[in-house]
Amino acid sequence: MGHAGLAVLDCAHFDAGECRSCTWLGRGYDDQLATKQATTRALVGATAMVWEEPVTSRHAAFRNKAKMVVAGSAAAPTLGILDPRGLGVDLRDCGLHIPVVTDALPVLAAFVARADLTPYDVAGDLPVGQRGELKHLLVTGSPDGELMVRIVVRSRSTEARIRKHLPWLRAELPHLRVLTLNVQPEHSAVLEGEQEIVLTGQDTLPMRLGAITLHLRPRSFFQTNTEVAAALYRAAVDWTAELAPQRVVDLYCGVGGFALHLAAPGRTVTGIEISADAIASAERSHDEAGLPGEIGFAVGDATAPGHAELLSEADLVVVNPPRRGLGHELARRLEESGVPHLLYSSCNPETLARDLADFASYTPVRGRLLDMFPQTPHAEVLVLLERQRSE
Repeated sequence: MGHAGLAVLDCAHFDAGECRSCTWLGRGYDDQLATKQATTRALVGATAMVWEEPVTSRHAAFRNKAKMVVAGSAAAPTLGILDPRGLGVDLRDCGLHIPVVTDALPVLAAFVARADLTPYDVAGDLPVGQRGELKHLLVTGSPDGELMVRIVVRSRSTEARIRKHLPWLRAELPHLRVLTLNVQPEHSAVLEGEQEIVLTGQDTLPMRLGAITLHLRPRSFFQTNTEVAAALYRAAVDWTAELAPQRVVDLYCGVGGFALHLAAPGRTVTGIEISADAIASAERSHDEAGLPGEIGFAVGDATAPGHAELLSEADLVVVNPPRRGLGHELARRLEESGVPHLLYSSCNPETLARDLADFASYTPVRGRLLDMFPQTPHAEVLVLLERQRSE
């Protein structure tokens, strides 16, 4: 992926001080990448390991998801973020989003006006029940140009109006595959609630990554950078092919990204994930893919102690934890399992380094930085660990 050396991204919102989400926006891309590599290598601290060339990213139009706070009025909504006073800053023209998402945002703003959806007033002094209904619009785009839109509201009081105007929205956005109403009643900064009402016939967004298509449900996690996510899975496949494991366990398997890509003839792959929705997505993707080998998924807590036998029988364990990392208890159980190889995909090099320090019997032998989040100090890192042979 030859994106290195690209120019600095221009952004009027950054220049005006309206949005500082892209904390590294003023830095050249080569400088960003070099700093991330140096920081990651210093944190990991394994001088003997082989670092492969980093996977670079587009510096703009790479985010497949927009998380837009809705403010202003129903007649003139803003879609973006809130300023320090709680007023809306409109970011419909944000240069980070992929085109299908960017093109959808003005249509969704028009839908807000058409359906008379009053934005929720975070900063006002009105009682919660009088503060409006519409909180966020969460928009995800697929490689095939389809959309998932989640409308986050305080209650279901606007559901009838949204359903009434849904035919108009579908006519304006013919590539809209999934539309849901998410209910978040709390007066807090929580992005979404537990209740999700699907308003379309389809309830998953297919994300095609080469030969594998992953199905995303509304509450599913997927990396925000589709191109770099595909490169992450390709790296895992290449590294695993050289190990030729017969039994693979994928903890934190999510919608099955690693597990499905690592399927191979004669290989058993087991994915564990706490989200039942994610497991349902993984199973659907597996059913459609016709992959070789034996693949199974189970709902479960990756950090729970009940997987000891499964881990002890594995040749390779894949872990892809959230930003907080594995934690000492799970790291200890992996240490005790005796599994020959660990493949660790991390979105936080700091917690990766902490977890690696807990693996007394493992040595990092291979690493690669994947620039999942340009214009920020964040990065995805893939590390292969090998268990040291006892003398």
